[in-house]
Amino acid sequence: MEHQSKQAQRIQTSLINGVERKALVWLAERQPRWVTSDFLTLVGTFGALLVGAGFVLTFYSINWLWLSIAGLAINWYGDSLDGTLARVRNSQRPIYGYYIDHTIDCINEALMFIGAGLSPLMNLHLALMLFILYLFLTINVSMNAHLKSEFRLTYAKLGPTEFRILIALGCLVLISFPTCDDFTLSVRLLGHTTVLSTLDLLALFLVVLLTVIYLCTIVSDARKYAKIDPPKPRR
Repeated sequence: MEHQSKQAQRIQTSLINGVERKALVWLAERQPRWVTSDFLTLVGTFGALLVGAGFVLTFYSINWLWLSIAGLAINWYGDSLDGTLARVRNSQRPIYGYYIDHTIDCINEALMFIGAGLSPLMNLHLALMLFILYLFLTINVSMNAHLKSEFRLTYAKLGPTEFRILIALGCLVLISFPTCDDFTLSVRLLGHTTVLSTLDLLALFLVVLLTVIYLCTIVSDARKYAKIDPPKPRR
């Protein structure tokens, strides 16, 4: 979902932003009148539910990841198109949309991350760490939208769509080469031995990447705010 407060400037610099934006406008112009932004928001949530369910159902078969892949596509369709539809129809509701945006996004991400963590493919602790980092970045977006009127949708050229693509590719690899999940790495930390699967290693990489991005963002934003709001001279 991509609503934002009225005064905030959208900053979208993802790798496929140009192509995606044209595709979304094309789709929005062809939606029947009964399709509304709120309806598309619910479609996105339904897609997130399918993603989580597909991961959990891998207890029975790895092929349930096809359900997760379909869910990612449905989530993209609803989550990315709802805001575009409002803009194309000139029916934006900035305050309502901004509130619903962050509320539903957090619910959707919880469904997907927790679903992955409850599956046999990923350690629940790593999945929750990814979810926490996502929430940190979301809070940062909200603060910047309020403090400097910037609504940043991407970090390091990566946005929600790129991460969906990465997850879908990972699912395809696991479906096509199920034996790759047999690879494990035992790590002993603080007296405990943890066995990491292939997907755990990917999740660990994303945890490190998002942590670096978040810390760099904090330093960069703090420097900008220090210039905007310099220390008061001593009396």
